[in-house]
Amino acid sequence: MLNVAVPSIAADIGLAPGSAHWVISAYVLAYAGFMILGGSVADVLGRRTVFLVALAIFAAFSLLGGIAQESWMLIAVRFVTGATAGFMTPAGFSLLTTTFEEGALRNKALAIYGAIGASGFLLGVVAGGLLTSLDWRLVFFAPAALGAGFFTAGWVFIPRDNRAADRKRPLDLIGGVILTALMVSLVYGFVTVGADVGDVSGLAAFGLAAVLTAALVAVERRVVDPLIPTGVLTRGLLPWVSAVGLLFIGAFFAWQFVLTLYLQELLGWSPLQTGLAFAAMGVELIIAPTLTPKLAERFGNTAVMVAGLVAVAIGFALTLRLDQQSGFLDLLPSLLLLGVAFAFIYGPLTAAAVEGVEEDKHGVAGGIVYTGFQFGAALGVSIATVVLVGDLGTPALEDYRRALMVPAAAAALALVLGALTLVRRRRLPSQKVT
Repeated sequence: MLNVAVPSIAADIGLAPGSAHWVISAYVLAYAGFMILGGSVADVLGRRTVFLVALAIFAAFSLLGGIAQESWMLIAVRFVTGATAGFMTPAGFSLLTTTFEEGALRNKALAIYGAIGASGFLLGVVAGGLLTSLDWRLVFFAPAALGAGFFTAGWVFIPRDNRAADRKRPLDLIGGVILTALMVSLVYGFVTVGADVGDVSGLAAFGLAAVLTAALVAVERRVVDPLIPTGVLTRGLLPWVSAVGLLFIGAFFAWQFVLTLYLQELLGWSPLQTGLAFAAMGVELIIAPTLTPKLAERFGNTAVMVAGLVAVAIGFALTLRLDQQSGFLDLLPSLLLLGVAFAFIYGPLTAAAVEGVEEDKHGVAGGIVYTGFQFGAALGVSIATVVLVGDLGTPALEDYRRALMVPAAAAALALVLGALTLVRRRRLPSQKVT
């Protein structure tokens, strides 16, 4: 929702062109940085509690964003809302996975969850343009109002936490702080180097991340109950599907970024026209809750995920043929294939991530998956930006085509890794990860 409002925000509160991206980047930094810590906290302190507290803070700071008068205040608000989203996402995910047993019901619940997330994205693209045309501050007030409504509904309908077992489990706070700093450093590096390959602060962030990685390994080796249990990463499919998710989301965000610029800068489309075009991916809202669970029950989550990866690879390949005379009908096949891809990938991928994982570790498992998503988004956009712009100034048609090779290549890699994941799944015995 906020992406289309950035130019209006920058003009109104005096953000320099080189700093405007921090309205988006501050959120991404915190969101990715706090995700695994948020999942671990939810596992230990209670998923309902963490979800509702984070949601309340998110709504309150969204309201502050709507009344912000200074750029520093707005960027700080975005960082805090990103951090709270980093707690809400794994908490909400694990609420679903622990409420529904592994199998058809969980698959359907996650498919619906994914459809709701996709609908939020699609509506956000369109609504963001409409609200910005009235006043950019509405882009902050709307999430604040929605957050208040969701908090009320969650307080009433989400069952209270039963933390009898978790009370005995300590929270690895030192490891959590180090890991969060590590994630923030990595994402900061990707964001800044994506905007300027020679940025010293971005390169320094990568150096800091290397130091923090060594510190994290040293600390976690001495902890009885580490932040990320070894079994979660060495057994099951979690690391495999997280890597697939990173590549898929990275490909999608790179594709959306380049295609949006292509449509608006090269073809002259308005933000609203662009948003309405992307709404064609709404076919996902029909397929995800109806067809996807049935296919997952018959063929398995991993097989359905691979089918979605085939669709996304074809969809991205088709956009390589776009030119300066292309219209909506030329783009439509790719948009429809992307809708099918999201329906087949998102829910099955997240369901496969927790197959065999003990319920008291679903929060951290969800944090790992969604961290992969965020890293993918940051990395995909950074690489696409470097390829698109380089040192040549205003991109031409060939530059857009070259940049669209980034998501096409990432989708192809995701498909290969997805196929390998399917092979691994068929070789795995039924087991619980402890």
